[in-house]
Amino acid sequence: MQTQKRITSVLAIAGLLLLASGWMFAQTSPAPNSQNTPVYAPSANVGAQPTGVSDDDIAMLRADLRSKRKQITAQNMNLSADEAAKFWPVYDQYILATIKQNDVRWAMIKDYVTNYSTMTDDQAQNYIKRSNIIDQQLLALRLRYVSAFEKVVSPKKAALWYQLDRRIDLLINLQLSTQIPMIDASKSDNSNSLAPH
Repeated sequence: MQTQKRITSVLAIAGLLLLASGWMFAQTSPAPNSQNTPVYAPSANVGAQPTGVSDDDIAMLRADLRSKRKQITAQNMNLSADEAAKFWPVYDQYILATIKQNDVRWAMIKDYVTNYSTMTDDQAQNYIKRSNIIDQQLLALRLRYVSAFEKVVSPKKAALWYQLDRRIDLLINLQLSTQIPMIDASKSDNSNSLAPH
């Protein structure tokens, strides 16, 4: 029964993400058996705000994801009443800190999609740098909170929280990555090229 609850929760998040990311990033399917067709080819309106999806819609989606994340954490942590009284305030502080980091992540994704069709080599390099900085900051934040959780629950339960949080984040990132079009490397502006013009 407990395993079924966990699977149902994970599937609910995956389904929600798939639905939401479909709203956020329009794309076409790759042509079958085509050698030169990119895996993710954007539709003509990539970069435009999808009809009916506002920043408020995205904010509601993110709030729902945070709620589902908390439900999955609660179902898996098996906290006593005393542990729960100490654990959840630390958890809520952690989530508030992740919101700030994820604001930056969502802004970067929005910027990427907006500039997808006209992306320059410099913008592509900047995207890589920004993406790695965000990933490193989120990892550092999670690691900082391990010690905070170890002060209120056992090290094993803190490690369990770490695993859960990391897996949920990986699932979210996987779903997002399948919906964000890959950079079209066939269009290069050669702004960084050393070749004479």
